[in-house]
Amino acid sequence: MSLSCWIIVYRSAPVIENYVLKSGEGLSVAFIVIWLAGDLTNLAGGVLAGVLPTMILIAVYYTACDILLLFQVYYYRWRKRQREEAASEHQPLLDNPEPPKTFNPGIPMWISYPLLILFVIVSGFAAWAISPKDDDSSPDHKGPSGTIEFEWRSQVLGYASCLLYIGSRIPQIFHNFKTRCEGLSLAMFFFSISGNVTYVLSILFKSTDRKYLITNASWIAGAGLTIFLDLFVLGQFAYYAYQDEQKDAKVFADDVEDVVA
Repeated sequence: MSLSCWIIVYRSAPVIENYVLKSGEGLSVAFIVIWLAGDLTNLAGGVLAGVLPTMILIAVYYTACDILLLFQVYYYRWRKRQREEAASEHQPLLDNPEPPKTFNPGIPMWISYPLLILFVIVSGFAAWAISPKDDDSSPDHKGPSGTIEFEWRSQVLGYASCLLYIGSRIPQIFHNFKTRCEGLSLAMFFFSISGNVTYVLSILFKSTDRKYLITNASWIAGAGLTIFLDLFVLGQFAYYAYQDEQKDAKVFADDVEDVVA
């Protein structure tokens, strides 16, 4: 399966959704800043450890997307304040707030998500078919004697990025309690889980040697543990969507009773 395709879909989703909604309210600034710090330490640690080239490229792509997301959040919030100040100056007596925008990709999720998954699977098999196959002489993670090296600086950075990745979800979860997940990309967390699963599998498929796994333990833990926090965020999405449906159903029932009466 194409890990890079998962990552592109996963990190592109919030960028596209923020652009369409012209809003940066759905994401917590602390979440992005901690995320960026995690990606930077992940990148530095990966370079020092000599991890798979795909992991390095993914870390670079992550960092670029984090910077773009941070820019979007501050820019769209600044634009919102400008609009509110202009509206208050021209219409100080009117209370007519702009209704929240919703992201509508034009294709239902039950169609678009399976299509994206199918695209990733097909791309992955195609990339695997045309790529050169590794052999036992691959130099990754090996020193002059052919043994896997354990570099302490990369391990410190790797575990630091692991803690930052896990910690980044906490402010976002609390932010969701305030915003009820409005403006937050569901696709980002859906494909985050898928991406992290394939990220871990890409490491395990490379080798199951004990020292190799110890060397990559921080990257495995960072990806693996965030899956559970992302599942909690998906639970928030489902809970607030259920509450909104119940509220709409109650309003509809009240309207019907008023008409009948």
